[in-house]
Amino acid sequence: MSISALAGMGPEVAVVGGGPAGLLAAEHLARAGCRVTVYEAQATVGRKFLVAGHGGFNLTHGEPLPTFQTRYAARQPEFARFLAHFSPEHLRQWAQELGIGTFVGTSGRVFPQPEHKPAHLLRAWLNRLAGLGVSIRTRHRWLGFDGPRGLRLLDEATGAVVTATPAAAVLALGGASWPKTGSDGRWTGPLAELGVRLEPFAPSNCGAEVAWSAFFREKVGRQPLKNVALSCGGRTVPGEIMLTDYGLEGTPVYALTPELRQRLAAGSPAWLHLNLKPMLPPEQLRARLHRRRLPSTLTALLKDVFRLGPPAPTLLRELTSLPANLPPPDAVVSALTALPIPVTGLRPLAEAISTAGGVAWDEVDDHLMLRRRPGTFLAGEMLDWEAPTGGYLLQGCFSTGAWAAHGALAWLFENEGNVGKM
Repeated sequence: MSISALAGMGPEVAVVGGGPAGLLAAEHLARAGCRVTVYEAQATVGRKFLVAGHGGFNLTHGEPLPTFQTRYAARQPEFARFLAHFSPEHLRQWAQELGIGTFVGTSGRVFPQPEHKPAHLLRAWLNRLAGLGVSIRTRHRWLGFDGPRGLRLLDEATGAVVTATPAAAVLALGGASWPKTGSDGRWTGPLAELGVRLEPFAPSNCGAEVAWSAFFREKVGRQPLKNVALSCGGRTVPGEIMLTDYGLEGTPVYALTPELRQRLAAGSPAWLHLNLKPMLPPEQLRARLHRRRLPSTLTALLKDVFRLGPPAPTLLRELTSLPANLPPPDAVVSALTALPIPVTGLRPLAEAISTAGGVAWDEVDDHLMLRRRPGTFLAGEMLDWEAPTGGYLLQGCFSTGAWAAHGALAWLFENEGNVGKM
């Protein structure tokens, strides 16, 4: 008898959390014949999904799986399994079946076709879930466990505390970033009471703080630097960054958050090194300084020789001791290729795109089931993993949701003699 034989038996499964991980788990469970109820604390499901789409709705990334799985760093072995089960190609096919075509952009990121917004995908998805019989109960906040199988939930519409007793449950309550979307980390309390070991939350994919001078903040304000590269700890990430009044933000900054966080936690100096001309090797930069008559000021030199206008001159004056008149060529090349930026901290959790920390991996088995509570599975950012932006975060949530559902179905099949008695 296969897992698919569960279809029609209708074991009741609860999914707590209405984000991408929870909703995909609900879909896979419903397709296998389970009676699924999704409980969501907010007034609507998918709020973080919609907010994430405001900055460019990249669903996943188009790079090959062997490279893709390395984006999950220390958790690469686990994500190799999750991605094999529900891959970026599976995700694109899933979106296509919802009527949402996708394309690979020049950066390798996978986007819905321009006519499709995040709300379009979510609406089509919710229609599909309704057709599968999935019940969604919003404004139901999870409070904790009740006995071996019960889930306590606060019905915020009535103020009543209700108890659900499903045969199995998938918890997908998110991390602790963007609390206005419901990812507030309040679920840590009930799990800690159960004895589950939790890694402290820390900001990931967030801005870096730099103690700019008052003059720099007033003169530069908020300006982009395009076609640059940032380095930290021997790792280099190209892209575009944004200078802000508090420091730096942008994809390269976010990607280097783990390295910065590690150095800040150790009390070591946390330095980013900025390459303003990453497409030109240093020897070519030096050649430009020797084959023409040079301007007499740093600002003119940057503009005429290297095509670097504002805010580059102000940035170099802020972070180096280069003179305003013509500086030595080697000093110019060094500043252009490895401009040192002292990072004093990271932005708070509430501003971070995602979080590191959460449930420690040794607290779940290979199917993402809590070892201390059989029949309860975890998915998404509740687990201690992180990945850069660019499609890797969403793919990780989708893939863990699919894998947790797969684990729940396998567990239900193994315990099917008890289904209906729990």
